[in-house]
Amino acid sequence: MEKFKDKEARQTSSNWIPNIIIGEDYDRRYIDAPVHYDALENLAVFFGRDMPVHRHAQYFQIHYIETGDINFHIDDKLYQVKGPSLFFTPPAIPHSFQTMDDANGHVLTIQQSIIWDLMKRGLQLESELNLNLGICLTQSNMQEEQQKQRQLIQQLLQNIKDEWLATSLAKPLVLENFVYLLIIQIARLSSRQVESSLVNNEDLRLFHRFCNEIEIHLNEHWQLAKYTQVIGVSESRLYQICKRISNSSPKRIIRERLLQEVKRMLTFSSLTSNEISYQLGFNDPAYFSRFFKSQTNITPHNYRKKQALH
Repeated sequence: MEKFKDKEARQTSSNWIPNIIIGEDYDRRYIDAPVHYDALENLAVFFGRDMPVHRHAQYFQIHYIETGDINFHIDDKLYQVKGPSLFFTPPAIPHSFQTMDDANGHVLTIQQSIIWDLMKRGLQLESELNLNLGICLTQSNMQEEQQKQRQLIQQLLQNIKDEWLATSLAKPLVLENFVYLLIIQIARLSSRQVESSLVNNEDLRLFHRFCNEIEIHLNEHWQLAKYTQVIGVSESRLYQICKRISNSSPKRIIRERLLQEVKRMLTFSSLTSNEISYQLGFNDPAYFSRFFKSQTNITPHNYRKKQALH
């Protein structure tokens, strides 16, 4: 219970954009791991294909999507591309994304100290890589001679996956060195990154304000009209803003955020399904179960059993 109180305080502080810590909020087996790997499709089961705006304080993140259309928002930049594509997100930078149901790939979460060490060892002098900015690399934006470097990135991610799943001598050291090689390859290709479209500052402010209000009032189950009234914007404009930045409707963003919190509590808390439903503002546990099953095709009870097996 205290874990969720801490999380609520973390989300409603001045840094109101949800700070997702992979080792706490998703995979506690690796709570202190400097490098964390998982397949995109595994994370999608937990967080959803439409990932609301969030951040990862003190961690860089790399998404490599093999196929499908991708809508990726990093800070004030918007990328709408096709796979194979790579996204490099700096620590604490707000981002959100949407991938298609059949999209697959790799997600790498890296403690910032690892990459800072690499920069100190000379990468900063060798490249123009700006670690404060997001990067998007796609196959279609590269010349023929650069395709080999992209293929090496793909191979390195596969090597990281294989090493992550293995139990081998010096595993942390091997993972760290694969990460070094991966970042160097990204730096070499960073001049080929995709041009983004900028999001209007006022639209971005309103989008962040909407996300803030969701975090504060998630358990109150506000109707959309209540959000627009508090924010001071029409429903149609908020819809246009959300579609442009996250390619999701406001109602879907609210629903996905609530579903994400239900999944966390079913996975990590010892509360019963009924207790979770009341804590998250559902007045009727039966409706809570219907809501969850309609979104996931599985009951809360069976979802919890499935997560316990992992």
